[in-house]
Amino acid sequence: MTTETTIAPASTKTQVLRSFDVTEFPALNGLEEDWRFTPLKRLRELVTATSLTGTAPQLEPGDLPAGVSVRSVDGVEPVLTPFDRISALAFGAAAGVNLIEVAPEIEPEQAVVIRVVGKGGEAAAGRTFIKVGSFAKVTLVLEQTGTTTLADNIEVLVGDSAQLTLVTVADWDADAVQAQHVKLKVGKDARAVHVQVALGGDLVRQFTSVEYTGRGGDAELWGLYFADAGQHFEHRQLVDHSVPDCRSYVGYRGALQGKSAQTVWVGDVLIRATATGTDTYEINRNLILTDGAVAHSVPNLEIETGEIVGAGHASATGRFDEEQLFYLMARGIPDGEARKLVVRGFFAELLNKIPVEELRERLGSAIEARLAETGA
Repeated sequence: MTTETTIAPASTKTQVLRSFDVTEFPALNGLEEDWRFTPLKRLRELVTATSLTGTAPQLEPGDLPAGVSVRSVDGVEPVLTPFDRISALAFGAAAGVNLIEVAPEIEPEQAVVIRVVGKGGEAAAGRTFIKVGSFAKVTLVLEQTGTTTLADNIEVLVGDSAQLTLVTVADWDADAVQAQHVKLKVGKDARAVHVQVALGGDLVRQFTSVEYTGRGGDAELWGLYFADAGQHFEHRQLVDHSVPDCRSYVGYRGALQGKSAQTVWVGDVLIRATATGTDTYEINRNLILTDGAVAHSVPNLEIETGEIVGAGHASATGRFDEEQLFYLMARGIPDGEARKLVVRGFFAELLNKIPVEELRERLGSAIEARLAETGA
């Protein structure tokens, strides 16, 4: 007689399996809580593979300021321990590490812009490590373009009293697929701002997690996404407050238009018993522009101590504000132009979080072009 051992699902985020070995994770079937919104078939071989042999998108840095370097290394001490199968696959299958290093105490005048270019081919794994030295202050932009089937991890270590603004743009070609985990490890009195933009690709699933290593850590996660017909954009966050007197804020906004456009936002904030003095808030807003588009929004708080400054969440999904439209049209603005103004206003706060004027303008133009295509 034989018996099978069934692993019960984790009831809290602290119980989630963490491992570097992809084979320790059960095969995905779409019934798991963390994968129930994801169309697994569209992730292609990323769902079932235990190794990947394709070539990952290449980093193409422009002119780098003094104190900033980009190079490939064989390995680096990880700050991310995967807690899903595809993140573990990316860690084990990546051929080396793209290391972006910012020296301590420097403050470049201009943003560091690095293009990440996919050239297609077989499914690939990638690993990028960003290390920001203590007391440094830098803006870093990663622009992801081209085509790929990619499982990748971005690990970010922000040193004590450092300030990092990280902008990641997923503007892939229409056939691209990406499953990505971004891990931010924030030092004592450090500040990390991550602005995540998703516009291109067939399916883009991005998971962002935050961990603190010392008191006074501050993390802001901002997201902007615009899903067109058939696109699936999925954004998940886990902010793990385990250190006293740290702060986090999560604010994501998305627009959807066209048949079968789908977005998913799941925000998890964990406040452990040791994290007294925590101050956290998360909000997601979605604007549905046409029939046939679907937005899922799930905010979650798990609190193990009552000794906090504040913790809250909010979520809203809806169509155009008819009062705004009426106000604009009453002043002689045509319906189509009025709708564009409403959408521009909806995204204005998020675009203004990007401290690179040229990129802000380019993303704003891309959003307007999408609206023009449908006559919205």
